[in-house]
Amino acid sequence: MNRRQVPAMLLPSLRVRLGLIGGLAALVVVVLGVLYAGDSQPGTVDGRVWSAVESVGPPWWHVAQAMDFLGDPAGSAMLIVAVVTGCLLLLRSPRAAVLVVAGVAFTVGTTTLLKHVVGRTIHGDDNLAYPSGHTAFATALALVVALLATGRLGLGGTAGTSLVLGAALGAGAAMGWAQVVLGAHYPTDVLGGWCTALAVTPATAWLVDRTADRLSARAADRLEDRMSDAGRRKFP
Repeated sequence: MNRRQVPAMLLPSLRVRLGLIGGLAALVVVVLGVLYAGDSQPGTVDGRVWSAVESVGPPWWHVAQAMDFLGDPAGSAMLIVAVVTGCLLLLRSPRAAVLVVAGVAFTVGTTTLLKHVVGRTIHGDDNLAYPSGHTAFATALALVVALLATGRLGLGGTAGTSLVLGAALGAGAAMGWAQVVLGAHYPTDVLGGWCTALAVTPATAWLVDRTADRLSARAADRLEDRMSDAGRRKFP
């Protein structure tokens, strides 16, 4: 029996490149986490960036607030539902829908865990800051959508990597800018959140592919066994 191949969420031609980028991103997350562990003050870079954006007023202040809402629970839930619906109705790909949910959940979950481990705070001891969950969410969602696009367009190598990184950079920069303008995060928190998504989301895509392929293979084997048994009973 010929088995129908389900398109991979992470194309084989992108695995090595995104794996290397993810490894470097994870290193950045660790280094920044060590540097700012237990801290409650902006670093030198944070102060310089903050001084450059602190005078932002209308309408950009309202734009930043809108971006921030999209990273809040209500806003992020709306985005996820919209993208999952598109995966199921337009792409007709349950695997893609699973990647959307898993990619975002694992990335945001990782940032939450790291916040408690690092213990960096802003505006009080209760406001854990590093890494930025809003930035990680926006970057992760953009990465997932970009990975789906590379699969649909058949882009690999340099073209596919450029598309994925471009989407991650655009979404991460937009949400990170909003977080810094609103004073919700230090700029280095934003960088940590962006790098967390770069490290976790492609790895999640690989895990979803591997798990789905194994489940599909097992289901196909069981179907073949049932058809063989039925054939032996019909033609002993």
